[in-house]
Amino acid sequence: MLAAKLLTNEKDGRKVLYRANDSHPLFPELQSMVRKVLGIDRLENVIASLGNVELAMLVDDYACGKDTGIIDLILVGDINPKRLGELVCHSEGYIKRKIRTLTLTRQEYDEMFVGLRERPHLLLWQHERAD
Repeated sequence: MLAAKLLTNEKDGRKVLYRANDSHPLFPELQSMVRKVLGIDRLENVIASLGNVELAMLVDDYACGKDTGIIDLILVGDINPKRLGELVCHSEGYIKRKIRTLTLTRQEYDEMFVGLRERPHLLLWQHERAD
């Protein structure tokens, strides 16, 4: 993978950190395959129909690529809780995984950002802000 330049690596003390090389020409296709295998492609459909979503991210196990059967999803914005419940219930049956959601306002997210940044996370979607 390193020889093919699909991964990059960086030393951090005695650890070596590996990351996907997002500038590699095959990155978009590989990313698409991973999203389909993990069920993330279906989560994006859920996010799109929830209202004013500013940001959506996976945290913890799924953000690390571990399929534990429980998907932790953080949504930031003005989210319709009833619609979220309906979509999560439907999606769980479809993807055969449990979805735990945490909805935050932008202010709550900004206050919690430092702690969230230290947890494994994968940004799924972000609305571009004009400020």
